[in-house]
Amino acid sequence: MKKSTKCHSACSVEIALDLISGKWKGLALYHLLSGTKRFNELRKLIPSVTQRMLTKQLRALEENNLVMRTVYPVVPPKVEYKLTELGKTLEPTLNQLKSWGESISQQ
Repeated sequence: MKKSTKCHSACSVEIALDLISGKWKGLALYHLLSGTKRFNELRKLIPSVTQRMLTKQLRALEENNLVMRTVYPVVPPKVEYKLTELGKTLEPTLNQLKSWGESISQQ
């Protein structure tokens, strides 16, 4: 994560949005709130995302310490994703975004 030495008044918002921005990151994070998921489980929960893009978004979340990726040495390969402790702190924010989205979709 990049940190600026000079921070403007909305710097914290910019940092937070930078970590979770991306069309599929929020959905992946939201689905991981309910627990560990295998890659294909996430693909089924987010049917519009391509395999390549989901991989890219999950890797970015992993790089930012929001998601932990575990690879099991079995055939076929088994990969699981779960929220890190930092990722779990997003739960109230994600639930609030869900509520807000529901309220504006009813207008």
